[in-house]
Amino acid sequence: MSSRALKITLGVILALVLICGIFSAGIFVGAILPQFQSTLVNRWPLLDQFPDTLPQPTSTNEAEAGDLDALFRPFWEAWDIVHDQYVDQPVDNTLLMHGAIQGMLNSLGDRNTSYMDPDQYQQASIDLDGSYEGIGAYVDTEGEYLTIIAPMPDSPAEKAGLKPGDQVIAIDGEDMTGIDGSLVIRRVLGPDGTKVTLTILRENEPAPFDVEVIRAKITIPCVEYEMLDNDIGYLRLYDFGERATKDTEEALRDLMKDNPRGLIFDLRGNAGGYLTTAVDIASEFIDEGLILTERFGDGTEHTYNAAKGGLSVEIPLVVLINGGSASASEIVAGAIQDHNRGTLIGETSFGKGSVQNWIPLSEDNGAVRVTVARWYTPNDRQIHEIGLEPDVPVELTEEDFLDGLDPQLDRAIEILTDTDD
Repeated sequence: MSSRALKITLGVILALVLICGIFSAGIFVGAILPQFQSTLVNRWPLLDQFPDTLPQPTSTNEAEAGDLDALFRPFWEAWDIVHDQYVDQPVDNTLLMHGAIQGMLNSLGDRNTSYMDPDQYQQASIDLDGSYEGIGAYVDTEGEYLTIIAPMPDSPAEKAGLKPGDQVIAIDGEDMTGIDGSLVIRRVLGPDGTKVTLTILRENEPAPFDVEVIRAKITIPCVEYEMLDNDIGYLRLYDFGERATKDTEEALRDLMKDNPRGLIFDLRGNAGGYLTTAVDIASEFIDEGLILTERFGDGTEHTYNAAKGGLSVEIPLVVLINGGSASASEIVAGAIQDHNRGTLIGETSFGKGSVQNWIPLSEDNGAVRVTVARWYTPNDRQIHEIGLEPDVPVELTEEDFLDGLDPQLDRAIEILTDTDD
């Protein structure tokens, strides 16, 4: 069961945890990298008095305005036909307008660009009041269905047998087709000890099946670290959240006191987090140079360089990745790979390289999520829907997992031991 077989398309970046408020204050939205959200204002014309007026062009050029009049003529013809001939009258003009926006965004062919109507936007923006109870899984909200990126270790999701790539097509018997992933997450959340039944669509399974999960209160670890045999340091980072930079620095300081011969940095199942955190953590291993470039649709770009003073810029380094390593994880791993700073071992990463922004529409008409940028590795690689290929491919099979084996970690130890010898 390779990560490539399980790899699915991630729409923005944020790989999201089922136990936290993923949309509060508009921070945890489609992208795995929340701080990729820019300070863009509404650049696109809004319909102030729809349907009585045409969309206003952004240019004052009369020729362009005339072109828009001609362009939208079929739209208004269809609008009149619906109002004159549709069997169930009167029709709801507001719903027609929302549907038109949805259709416009769908026509772009980008699953990460979409529309959330006012009710959905309001529900998705509600604070969860500090609730951290659910099934414990990193998820992708950008596809047709909510998709598991990786269950958290020892979580209800893992104990119930959920796997990367599983798609949640129904919850407690209710079809989730067409429901925004941010809202699906809220139906999975619930009090500690309660049951939720997820109908799962899994690759290579002949039919959907139900998985019963008992919700729990989950504490999310940020880092784990230890000294392994052969004087090799091991550091696992679970996310790129607010504590990640501080906790990673403390872990590295502690590990480096033992003068390890090499370091294993485990990013498997790490679905991402903050852009600034990714740059900070990459800087612990890369002394200088470019970490990533962010390119916007208007041609502008923003570069991020390594900060001086990293704690582990010279020690032999191996990075473990798999199909659950996404976004911020890919930024760090990609920079390490491009700078020849360390060896990537494991399986192809998730492949999340685009940036989305939520833009609320005027007069409480919902919001649009628009892909506004793509990010590139130091060697100008775009990994969206491709992922990072490991320098040393090593598969971790389901049988390995059930038997308590970790051939990826074993290979990392072997490489660091051989390098030192």
